Amino acid sequence: MDKLTRDIRMQCPIPISDYPTVQLAHGGGGMLMHQLITKMFAPAFDNELLRTQHDGAVFEVPRGRMAFSTDSYVVSPLFFPGGDIGSLAVNGTVNDLSMCGARPLYLSVGMILEEGLPMETLWRVVQSMKKAADHAGVALVTGDTKVVDKGKGDGIFINTAGVGVIEHDLRIAPDSVMAGDAILVNGDLARHGITIMASREGLAFESRIDSDCAALNHVVQKLIADGLDIHCLRDLTRGGLASALVEIAEASSLHINIKQTDIPVRDDVHGACEMLGFDPLYVANEGRMAVFLPEDQADRALEIMRGDAEGKGAVKVGSVDSTDSKLVTLTSHIGANRIVDMLSGEQLPRIC
Repeated sequence: MDKLTRDIRMQCPIPISDYPTVQLAHGGGGMLMHQLITKMFAPAFDNELLRTQHDGAVFEVPRGRMAFSTDSYVVSPLFFPGGDIGSLAVNGTVNDLSMCGARPLYLSVGMILEEGLPMETLWRVVQSMKKAADHAGVALVTGDTKVVDKGKGDGIFINTAGVGVIEHDLRIAPDSVMAGDAILVNGDLARHGITIMASREGLAFESRIDSDCAALNHVVQKLIADGLDIHCLRDLTRGGLASALVEIAEASSLHINIKQTDIPVRDDVHGACEMLGFDPLYVANEGRMAVFLPEDQADRALEIMRGDAEGKGAVKVGSVDSTDSKLVTLTSHIGANRIVDMLSGEQLPRIC
C-alpha cells in the first residue's frame, strides 16, 4: 500500500478495515448510506444551508438577474494530472455560470456510485470537490446519492447544478457579439484533452502535461468589475476553440477570423496532438475561455486577465468583422485562409 493510499484511509471518516472496497448496497439505503451522508458529505461540505438537513436548500435571492446551469461528469479515468472528476464537476458548473456573467453562489451535487467503489476513492473525490468549491467561493448546499449495481456505473458519475447572480447590466451572450470585437483567450489550449488521452492510454511524454482544469469566476468578475463592455464569454470545453467559435459565428451572423500564429499551444502539447492525429483547435479544455469585447478595450482586458492566476497566458487570437457569412476562418502561418468547420463526431470521448 503506497503512502497516498495510507494517508487517505487514515483520514477517511468511515472505517475501511482491511477490505479494498466497501460493498454499497444497490439503491443506497441502510446504515452505510447514512454514514456517507453524516460522516463524509456533511462535514466536508458543511455550511449553514446544508446543516438544516432539509429536502432542499432554502436561501435568500440576491438582487439582480439569476443564472442557472447543470452538467454531468463521466470522465475516465477518474483521476488525472491536474485534476479529477471532483474538481472537474465543481469547476465545470462554476465556469458555465461565469460564462453567463454571473457570480456563482450555490451548487447541488448528485452522485451515482457503483457498488464496490473503494471508499478511499470516494473520499479523495469529496475532498477534491471541497477544495475546488472553497477556491471558487461557492457552497455545496444540497445533494443526492444513489448506488447502482456493479458494472453499471463505471465507479462514479457526478451531476452538479448551480445558481449565480448577475449584478450588472451587460447582456453577455453569443448574439451580442458585434463587428469590430476582439477575441481573447486566457491561456494555452488543448492540455485537458491530451492529459485525459495520455492517462487513459498510458502514454508517456518527455515533459509532464497537466489538465488546465480551473474555476474562471474570479478572473471573469475582475473583467466585469473594471467596467469593460464584454459582449460574450464562452468556455472552450468539448469541441475546443474551433467549435465554440463556429457556434458564436452562427449565432451572431458575423465572420470570425483567427490567426494560427497567435493561438497559444505548448510545444509538447502540439507534438502530442501531431502524434495522435488531433487538431489542437478541437481538443477540449477545462479552464479556458474566449472573451469577446470591443477592440479598443482588448489591451486593458489582457492586462486584467494576465494579473490573475487563471489568465497569465492571455492573448488576442482573432477578431470579428461585419461580413454576413456566419463563417470562421483561420489565417495560417503562411498567410493562407481556410474555413474552420464544426468537428463532426467525437474526437475524445469521456473527457468531462
